[in-house]
Amino acid sequence: MASTAPSRRIPGKAHRIVFANEKGGTGKSTTAVHVAVALAYLGARVASLDLDPRQRTMHRYIENRLATLEKRQLTLPTPDCEVFRGETPEELLAAISRLEATCDFLIIDNPGRDDPFARTAVENADTLVTPMNDSFVDFDLIGQVDAETFKVKKLSFFAELIWEARLKRSRMTIEQQRPEMDWVVVRNRTGHVEARNQARLQRALTEMAKRVGFRVTQGLSERVIYRELFPSGLTLLDKGHLGELGTSHLVARQELRSLVMALSLPDFVRAQSELELA
Repeated sequence: MASTAPSRRIPGKAHRIVFANEKGGTGKSTTAVHVAVALAYLGARVASLDLDPRQRTMHRYIENRLATLEKRQLTLPTPDCEVFRGETPEELLAAISRLEATCDFLIIDNPGRDDPFARTAVENADTLVTPMNDSFVDFDLIGQVDAETFKVKKLSFFAELIWEARLKRSRMTIEQQRPEMDWVVVRNRTGHVEARNQARLQRALTEMAKRVGFRVTQGLSERVIYRELFPSGLTLLDKGHLGELGTSHLVARQELRSLVMALSLPDFVRAQSELELA
């Protein structure tokens, strides 16, 4: 589903991209890291905030990246990253305000659970990204389907939460002059899903998108290289530092480029992406 209108960054305020999904194993942190590094490669100033102080997957990825760059004496585009350890949603809002004052994009990686901090981050998202695997197990997060017809019966708790967050956001849009929230559902790990199941999921997602108002785009396929890259903190964009790349890795890089384009982030990023991520 294509974007309908460009998003524009407000001068002096970062564009906030929040990655949120209450289910684990959807590639949320991996997708967040790769999008953050892609934006850094495009010349944007990128900061990131990991809201899971226990797992801190995104923060660990960036830590590994910095260690690799120091060991190899390299300089590669790298987003700033910190772990949020505050105790109240007000402290989170203060951290967001502090970080966005020095960057073009602020990426927030939510934990795989529902808590006051995750809700606060969602309510303050300019772009909300929900990665999901191509299965009805993951689809159940946003909607329930009939067991025989596979038609959507009702919204799930998470979809209702986002609906409420967007209502709050509509007031914030006026008060803080921020854009309307753009919710993007990203279909990860689509490579090995049976075709009939994919078609059923596509129909269910299309129906749900019309009801709730999100966009759907393809994400990152299931590839071993994403797990292999974590210890080094490198990404598929770090050409020349990954050794020999096979055809599947080049296809994966194209998937990432397409994902960044599909997010419809502020214009200066999209204008450069054809050149920088090709």
